[in-house]
Amino acid sequence: MRRFWRERASQAGAFRATRDLAATLWEFVRDSTPARLRSRFGDADYDWEHRVNTTSGAVGWRDRLLGLLNSPYQPTEESLFREILAALQEKTRCDFTEYTFLDLGSGKGRTLLMASDFPFRRVLGVELLPSLHKIAQENIARYKSESQQSFALESICGDATQFPFPAGPLLIYLFNPFPEAGLRRTLANLRESLAKAPRPAYVLYHNPLLEMVVAENGYRKIDGTHQYSIFAA
Repeated sequence: MRRFWRERASQAGAFRATRDLAATLWEFVRDSTPARLRSRFGDADYDWEHRVNTTSGAVGWRDRLLGLLNSPYQPTEESLFREILAALQEKTRCDFTEYTFLDLGSGKGRTLLMASDFPFRRVLGVELLPSLHKIAQENIARYKSESQQSFALESICGDATQFPFPAGPLLIYLFNPFPEAGLRRTLANLRESLAKAPRPAYVLYHNPLLEMVVAENGYRKIDGTHQYSIFAA
């Protein structure tokens, strides 16, 4: 909460930071009501089909609070994920076998499991919260699918804003995982990595609330809808 307040205060002043923190804590209280708790199990069809645990319903109070202070955990819908990748391939004709799929803020790992149904060279996720990372590891070990094409899956516990980007072409997935300051740090790190080792890279931004921040940092939007934006780095 101190870090949340400091970042807001540096951007908009102490009064705005205090107001935003109070609003976030009130939203946490509302989110803890029985009706809200039940609604978060509405995305459980994927889990039932694959016998994994990626729903947002079974997230403890501490992780939910941390999520509201940064970005709440919410898994991507399978149909939308496939739509985003189809749009990318239509625009770029990129060969997934050459790319590392990297999900920054990967939570329980549902996006990693869905990405493994495509022939990526490697599938990586970076998650800050140890409890969600542990569940992601269990899901990776448990996942079975006849459509799976990539078996090099890994979840890493760490700060995604400081993660060293791997070599080779990159496909970076963001489900609005950072506040503005964290997104700017991540984009700067990516730009520096690409300057040192030029290679193809695309940013898939789901729920692009800070889309203008990506554009301001020199990334070119090549496709998108109100639900996602695709940028070429």
